[in-house]
Formats: sequence, structure tokens, C-alpha cells
Amino acid sequence: MNKVARTTIRPVRSLNLLSQDEIYKLSNPRADLHRLFRDCALAILNTDSEQDDAEEIFKTFADFNIQLKPQPRGVMLEILNAPAQSFVDGKIIRGIQEHLSSVLRDIVYTDFKILAEEADDPAKITDKVFRILRNAGVVRPGVSPNLVVCWGGHSIPRQEYDYAKHVGYELGLRGLDIITGCGIGAMKGPMKGAAVGHAKQQIKNGRYIGISEPGIIASESPNAIVNELVIMPDIEKRLEAFVRLGHAIVVFPGGVGTVEEIMYLLSILLHPENRQGIPLVFAGPECCRDYFNTLDRFLRQCLGDDVASLYKIIIGDPGQVGTEIREAVEQVHRDRYASQDAYYFNWQLNIDPILQFPFIPTHENMAALKLDPSLPKHELASQIRSAFSGIVAGNVKAFGIREVAKHGPYIIDGDPAIMQAIDEILQIFVHEKRMKLGQDKKAYRPCYQLAKKAS
Repeated sequence: MNKVARTTIRPVRSLNLLSQDEIYKLSNPRADLHRLFRDCALAILNTDSEQDDAEEIFKTFADFNIQLKPQPRGVMLEILNAPAQSFVDGKIIRGIQEHLSSVLRDIVYTDFKILAEEADDPAKITDKVFRILRNAGVVRPGVSPNLVVCWGGHSIPRQEYDYAKHVGYELGLRGLDIITGCGIGAMKGPMKGAAVGHAKQQIKNGRYIGISEPGIIASESPNAIVNELVIMPDIEKRLEAFVRLGHAIVVFPGGVGTVEEIMYLLSILLHPENRQGIPLVFAGPECCRDYFNTLDRFLRQCLGDDVASLYKIIIGDPGQVGTEIREAVEQVHRDRYASQDAYYFNWQLNIDPILQFPFIPTHENMAALKLDPSLPKHELASQIRSAFSGIVAGNVKAFGIREVAKHGPYIIDGDPAIMQAIDEILQIFVHEKRMKLGQDKKAYRPCYQLAKKAS
């Protein structure tokens, strides 16, 4: 593996004046904040690598380090043993340098300004999400609604990637900007297509916003198109940032993580206090027709047929997706104008507290889930989202895998029909290779089982 032994760079478009305490916490190898900064910086420098296994990345670059060096004119970043693909003729690529600066900005602001405050009130959590985005310069007043969130898998076949890129092109031609999770696959495709669409329309200030968080950034490093990167402190705040910023959402085919995002969004859209909602389109090429039929059937089985009124499925025809989203965003513009709501941040959206506080997939928490169809639909959707979060963790995340190895499968006492629907869609994801299975790739072994009912 090629590495650059040593280089120094100056932060750009970001704060480079830090206090002694900030520099100490960011540079002390024994400090948690330094480890966080190091891991995120390595992920940034590993952009364009084909490796998406965080553990393998950290193992390959075990000798990587980054330190802050005070200078008369601010601070410098000293980088040791960095991935070579982030450099050209010995100089760091400008976009990578800006992404590193964004990481520094967000980690410093979040640690010293956000996490130091109490956050037991949902309104305060939303306020923190806004302030992180404002500090990053992402929320901008005086701009008409035009932000489209794109979700989907980061490891997808070429045909699906080309389709996502074509949809992005159609969105770009219509003057729409893109927000994604900032990785590759269905996150890179729309941005790359939109960049071409913007160029054809001579739009020189196109926005390609990537929103990540420390837990996944190593496996989903920011792609090279991202020109506004934000690191949120956890997955819940990341998801809230998407729905507060976006004026419409397009979902491409993906795996269990994508379905978890969908359940998060549907829980919000089903909430009785959210009357305007968020325009939602599921889109994919003809080869994904069965995928969306399966997804549609799964959502109907879990949440009832009425849930289908909250989304539209478009197979093929990227131009139709572009037209549909352009019209939806224009309607959002009219609605926000009439109600005098902010264009740049959806303050009026009601997000249930269960979606704002992290769900830790312990056996106790999984057993306590209420997968009961008699619940209000928005509550049931949030419970299913938590179940998916635990199932994902039990199959592919280190914490969940350790929990299952130590204590056995998660026991879930839920409605049999709902559990069957979850099991069926997971089986399909395994068959289509949309789900990582760790070392044992020969067979899918569920990390949960239904509780036995008393006779």
C-alpha cells in the first residue's frame, strides 16, 4: 500500500485559530477526541479506495497519524503515513484538504459547543442539529428550495450506478442541488450526474452536500464530488439533518441501511402532526422492478396499504424522476411561502423523540421493542426502524456481532406477520448480495428469533 510518509498542510475555509485546550485534546494520542479526529481524517484521505471495511482500513494504516502544530499564523496539520491516492506530485488534492478542514471544524465545534450541553429535550436536539449545520455554512437564507436528498446503497451494480447518475443529471438540468450520505455508489452517482447537468446549464455554484457521521465515515469516505461536507455527531442527528434540509427525497435501491432510513422517514411522514410531509420518490432501472415490488409489499405488510400514498415508485425514465421532483420542490416552495416557514430548515417538521435518541441494540432493548400492529402507525414505524437497527448491528456491526456471539440471538417478541415480513426482505437482500454477512458468506444466519408464545 503506497503511503506519503510526512506532509504538512494548512486548514482552508475553516477555523484555524484554536485554543490551547482544543489543540491538546485534538493532539493527545490518549484523548478520545484525537482518536475521533484521526479516524475521520484517515477516512477522508482514503477517498476513492475500493476498500469499504473500516476494520481493514484502520489495520492497513495503523501507523497513520495526524497532529496539530501551532504556528505564528494559526495551526498546521502534520500528517504521517497517509494514503497516497490523496496526493498529486507530492501535494494534497485541494478537495481532500477542504474535507479535512471540514472535519476539524465540525469536531471542534461539536465537542466544545454542542456535546457539552444537556440534550434531553427534543427541541434542544433539533436546535443542535441546526447550529452544527449553520456553523458549517450549509443553511443559507434567501435561497429558494432546491435541495434533493438521495439515499441508496454504496455498493451497487454498475447498471444501478449509471441510473442514479442519469437521475442526478436530470436533477442538475433542472437547477436542483444534491444532498447524500457522501459515499460512493448511489451517493456519488447523483452528484456526478448533477455536476454535468449544472455545467450544461452554466450553473457555476452547484451544491453537492455530503452528510456523514464518525460511525460510518471509514466505510463510506466522502466522494470527490462533495463540495460541502458536514460531520454530524451520531446517526440520529445525521438523519434529522437530511430531513430538515431536504425539500424532496429520492431513494435508489440499497440494503438494510437504506430500509432503516426509509422506516425513519416514514415514521415522520405518518406522524399526524406532519400535514405537509416531504415528497418521496423510489426510483431505479428496469432491472430493479422486483426490488421495489418487494419493498412496496414489505411496507404495506408492516404499515398497511395507506402507507403507499406517501411515496411514488418510478421504474426507468430518469427524466420523469427529474420532472416529478422539480414539480414537488416547486410545491414545497409555494407551501413554505404561504405558511411563512423557512426555506433553509424545516422547523415545522415533528420528529418523535424515539427517533432522536440513539437506539443501542442490547438484548434488553431488542426484547423491549413493541412490534404491535395496534400501535399508531408512526410509532410502529419507529419501532420497526429500531428493530432493523438492531438486526443490522447483529449482522454487520462490531458491537452487535459481539453481543450476539456472547449472548446468543436477539429475542424479539413481536407480531408474527411483521417479523415474517422483516425476515423475508432480509433473505432477498442476502440473495441479491445487498447485505454484508461478515466472514461467513455461505449462509444467512439470522441474529434474532421470535419469542415463543405461551400456549
